[in-house]
Amino acid sequence: MKNVGGIDKILRVVLGVVLIASVFLVPVMNPWGWVGVVPLLTGLFNFCPLYPLLGINTCSKCKD
Repeated sequence: MKNVGGIDKILRVVLGVVLIASVFLVPVMNPWGWVGVVPLLTGLFNFCPLYPLLGINTCSKCKD
């Protein structure tokens, strides 16, 4: 089941990569940078577990 698409997916992947990169580039932000794994994975798998609870679907091809 997919519920993430379009610009939402691109923003999640970019944000995830930037946050994870900050772990290596700015050591002070080390613990918070790993939070980037969440948006990266939700963008790559096209699924956000929070979206069904909120009734959101940004995947235009997957809307009911």
